[in-house]
Amino acid sequence: MNQEIDIHNHPLPKHIAIIMDGNGRWAKSRGRIRAFGHENGTKSVRNTVESCAKLGIEHLTLYAFSTENWKRPKLEVKTLMQLLISSLKKEMNTLQKNNIQLNAIGNIETLPKKVFDELSHVIEATKMNSRMTLNLALSYGSRDELTHVMKEIGEKIKNNIISPEKIDESIINQHLYTRNLPDVDLLIRTSGEQRLSNFLLWQIAYAELYFTKVFWPDFSNEDLYKAIASYQKRERRFGKTSEQLN
Repeated sequence: MNQEIDIHNHPLPKHIAIIMDGNGRWAKSRGRIRAFGHENGTKSVRNTVESCAKLGIEHLTLYAFSTENWKRPKLEVKTLMQLLISSLKKEMNTLQKNNIQLNAIGNIETLPKKVFDELSHVIEATKMNSRMTLNLALSYGSRDELTHVMKEIGEKIKNNIISPEKIDESIINQHLYTRNLPDVDLLIRTSGEQRLSNFLLWQIAYAELYFTKVFWPDFSNEDLYKAIASYQKRERRFGKTSEQLN
């Protein structure tokens, strides 16, 4: 509780992104199959989403399924898709109760029709909610996103809609999957791995990175508060010197 009070005495990150890693290893350490880890990981999702909303975080982005995850065993992919459908149905009340808007980023047209339809339904049902935006990164990969951006901008240049000399960061931002979101302030990765895994590479240019050894199914409020407290202790200079900020 003291940790929660501490983080309220300092500016909170507006946008938190999380690489939810370690479900499979968590299950394996218990002698269970990977699906057991994914199922238990959904409990951490619910807890983290509700906690962020209560804290006043404006945007939360979760790396739910990457473009690379399609290469996993077919049975695991099928299980993940079924789990996504059941979670969307189950958590609709949680989103409505907490006034949370659901959004999705990624090449979502590649998702199975049942998943796409359920996702679209929940997005539509929560579009007027305003307390926090929950962004699910699904069939998402940053290189795929940037390739998509280049193709779109290239097509507009070809059709004389945009001239090359007009292209700047704002033009690129307008073509990203995250076009309506601010840049990430705090990126959290669980399970002890310290890499970005093709996640929001453009959007985390000035983000603070926080790595914890905790596997995602064990990620608690205390772990969330620790990450935020670590963020609050850092000096965000955005290329300037400490003296320029003071």
